[in-house]
Amino acid sequence: MKRTLLPFLLIFTFINVFSQAPANYYNGTAGLSGAALKTKLSQIITAGHIDNGYNGLWTAYSTTDRDKTYENDNTILDIYSENPNGQDPYTFNFGTNQCGNYSNEGDCYNREHIVPQSLFNDATPMKSDVHFVRATDGKVNNYRDSYPFGLVANASYTSQNGSKLGTSASLGYTGTVFEPINEFKGDIARMIFYFVTRYESKLSTFTSGDMLGGSAFPGLQTWELNQLLAWHNQDPVSQAEVLRNNASYTFQGNRNPFIDNPSFVDLIWGSQTVDTEAPTAATNLIANNPTSNSIALSWTAATDNIAVTSYEIYANGILKATVSGTSTTVTGLAPLTQYTFYVIAKDAAGNSSPQSNNAVETTLDGPVGGSCGTENFSSIPTSPTTPAYDTRTWSNNNITWTATDARIDQTINGKAINIRNGNLTSSTISGGIGSLTVTTKLPFSDTAGNLILQINGNNVDTIPFNTSVTTTTISNINIPNNIVIKIVNSETGKRISIDDLSWTCYTTPLSTSETNKEKSIFTIYPNPVKNNELFVKGENLNKISKAQIYDLSGKLIETIESPFKTSNKINLKGLAKGNYILKTDNSSTKFIVE
Repeated sequence: MKRTLLPFLLIFTFINVFSQAPANYYNGTAGLSGAALKTKLSQIITAGHIDNGYNGLWTAYSTTDRDKTYENDNTILDIYSENPNGQDPYTFNFGTNQCGNYSNEGDCYNREHIVPQSLFNDATPMKSDVHFVRATDGKVNNYRDSYPFGLVANASYTSQNGSKLGTSASLGYTGTVFEPINEFKGDIARMIFYFVTRYESKLSTFTSGDMLGGSAFPGLQTWELNQLLAWHNQDPVSQAEVLRNNASYTFQGNRNPFIDNPSFVDLIWGSQTVDTEAPTAATNLIANNPTSNSIALSWTAATDNIAVTSYEIYANGILKATVSGTSTTVTGLAPLTQYTFYVIAKDAAGNSSPQSNNAVETTLDGPVGGSCGTENFSSIPTSPTTPAYDTRTWSNNNITWTATDARIDQTINGKAINIRNGNLTSSTISGGIGSLTVTTKLPFSDTAGNLILQINGNNVDTIPFNTSVTTTTISNINIPNNIVIKIVNSETGKRISIDDLSWTCYTTPLSTSETNKEKSIFTIYPNPVKNNELFVKGENLNKISKAQIYDLSGKLIETIESPFKTSNKINLKGLAKGNYILKTDNSSTKFIVE
């Protein structure tokens, strides 16, 4: 539910009125700035800090992490499931849904260290400091792992409220980052500013985690500092933060100064100009090379005052992919469907460009065949690494994959998924399947054997594996319409790596004439065609509802409704010389135009 924002003036008069900080709490900070102000604040918030222990956090959450500002239903306020503009996907009740074990998002909440505890070796009092240890969904916390916070270019995981894990779009960093929704970006920034201020004297002994600095000032790596400053400016202090700060003070005896007085941020680290300039529109968008379920796109790059970090690809108004380059292939499309594409450029601050020009292309008919999809496992999650075997879920090319009892640390040609006593399963894929190709290898000391390939739950063939890299193609699968691909390891205990999976579309066998139960037989003449007229001879021609002409690349040239209702010929005027296929309701045949 959308929160009611605090009046602007209240936000800046909260030290004595709203936040309930003691009147003299920030004595000695007047006139200070930079490192001196940071050190003075560190002294203030260190004095009075009571360490109530790690288990004490469970008690703290009874007052610090309750929803009193959104739904106001007193459930746990979880930044990874809260939907500020509508109904939450799920809620947690205090105590009842507390846990350490989970399988899925929404199972339970646990304790998340916004600054990972691995960076300070699980030491106290950091480990139990409620100001930066939040009650969050256990599964999402697990996905976030120990990654720094930043903007995501290409997401490998997205939580139910839109928090994302993926490759960085933040300037100055190219690793994996975690991005909360906009509602909580400022919250995250101010919690980290608290940490590097409260523990500035210890920073030189901590691991950086690609986020912390190695000295008291500035305390953060440059790229992370710039990103957090931007988030701090874009997402001002909320009522939820104020209430949490007050409750944390009551529980722990110290405060977060950057919630009490946001201007401390600029006084210490300097004012950062918020980037409000949007990129220009991408130009020269071209759509080509259609198959029955994919279309290739390319365009000329947009420009930005700082940098373009990603492009969002839309098909018929629906977001289909986010990429960092200036070309991509959109998959998962429906056969014989016209799509209008456009591209929107994004910069690191999240500014969006105007739409590019539109590019229109039509997918091919499913029976014509062509590549339907690929999976190279480049988007498999990089965590958790423990336990080694777990359920792994990721999305790529608009297909969601789930691997059970799987590990992620093995490679063949780049990343690979390794299955022990589980399986690899796709979401529903359009276009059917003609053949499938996959590469396998035994990375450990196991004996050779076979995986089972299932389509729509039915066994269709086996895939061999051994200690060598083995690429197998299974032909003549020929299953139309929507499919689910499943590769099953039924050989207990054997650990098989899988890579470079691809499949072709379903293809209807073509022949010069076919007969159905109504004896709809036809032949064409003359062949080669002359004078742009193709004649058809046969029975029940007037019952044929549609004729389609394809070139041999599979591109649909023309569709003719009720082609033989009044005549037995088709006018091919304008058709270039070459080889073509005429496909009707029940038959297909080749012909030549001279």
